[in-house]
Amino acid sequence: MSDHLVFVVQKHKATNLHYDFRLEINGVMPSWAISKGPTLDNTVKRLAMPTTDHDLEYRHFEGIIPEGSYGAGPVMIWDEGYYIPEIEIEKGVRKEITDRKEGEKIMEEGLKKGEIKFVLHGKKLHGSFALVKTKGWGPKDSWLLIKHNDKFVQKNYDANNYDLSAVSKKSIKEIKEGKV
Repeated sequence: MSDHLVFVVQKHKATNLHYDFRLEINGVMPSWAISKGPTLDNTVKRLAMPTTDHDLEYRHFEGIIPEGSYGAGPVMIWDEGYYIPEIEIEKGVRKEITDRKEGEKIMEEGLKKGEIKFVLHGKKLHGSFALVKTKGWGPKDSWLLIKHNDKFVQKNYDANNYDLSAVSKKSIKEIKEGKV
C-alpha cells in the first residue's frame, strides 16, 4: 500500500465523450463523469455526475471496452497521480491531511456530507480542488468540480487541448484504432 491516495481521469468515448474522474477512498474509486473534462480555470465549474464505484485496479485500464458491454468504446488514461485530502480550517484557508488513514476518513465523511476538498498531484492536473454536491440545481445527485485559486490556475484551460494519454501518449482515436 502506498502512502498516497491515487486518482485517475479516464477519457471515455462511450455513447458520449466524457472524462471519468476517480479518487481512491478506502480501497475503491468513487467516480464522477465530467462531460467537458476537468479544468484548471478557477472561474469555471464543471458538472460532475456520480457513476459506479470502480475497483482500484481499473485505474490502469487503457484500451477498448468491447461492443455489447456496458460503456463500450475506447478509454484513455488522460491523467493520473496522487492526491492529498484537505480540510477547511477557516474561510478560504485549507490544511492538507497527509496521514493516509485520517485522510480517507475525512474523504469518506465528506462524500456523505456532499463536499470534499483535495490537492491533485497529476501529470496534467495540479493544485487544490473541491467536489461539491449541488442542492436544488442541476440533475438529481449532481456535483460540481471546482478549481480553487492557487498557483496552478490557468485561465481558459480546456482539457481537449491536452489530448494525449498520460501513459501511452496515444490519442483516443489511436486507442480506438488499436494503433501501437
